[in-house]
Amino acid sequence: MIASVSGVVKAVRSGSVVVEVGGVGLLIHVPARIAAGLVAGTSTFLHTVLVVREDALTLYGFESVLAREIFELLQTVTGIGPKVAQSALNVYESEEILSAIKNEQSELLERIPGLGKKGAQRLVLELKDKLDVYAVSEISDSGAWRDQLNSALVGLGFSARESQERIEQLTSQFKDLSKEPISELLRAALSGGASK
Repeated sequence: MIASVSGVVKAVRSGSVVVEVGGVGLLIHVPARIAAGLVAGTSTFLHTVLVVREDALTLYGFESVLAREIFELLQTVTGIGPKVAQSALNVYESEEILSAIKNEQSELLERIPGLGKKGAQRLVLELKDKLDVYAVSEISDSGAWRDQLNSALVGLGFSARESQERIEQLTSQFKDLSKEPISELLRAALSGGASK
């Protein structure tokens, strides 16, 4: 499986992006809100899933590990494929999807294109018991800040390696990074680079 892609953005469309990796342009399907934040000529880092079908190999990209895991989790529901799973992540943040499932708010999930009322009810029914094993709160508390900060730094033109170095520098500055606002962490990461 191709778990992540790091490279230069060559082209951006509403639902996809072409990222050049080692001289090869990879077409990656992404939610429109991610595509809107990407600019041709800048570096990016995306967590990915390769979906293998009889007639196609399709690469889907996400801003965080949690979003990638939600994409895969949604597809375990009867009748939900990659397109509907990606639509869900285009309409809602990962945490909002998990919250809607956990709180059995199928009316919110009905807004996802291609899902409908019965599909939303089925999604809640099939997944609500799986979220305990999924450790939702643990994922969102421990890793979300790192993924968000990494995406922001890469979006601002940092390489994946530079982004990771800045994030590691922050661990000595803050006691509990998961409790700090992302805006404060981003400001600190950017000022840390300016002082070098």
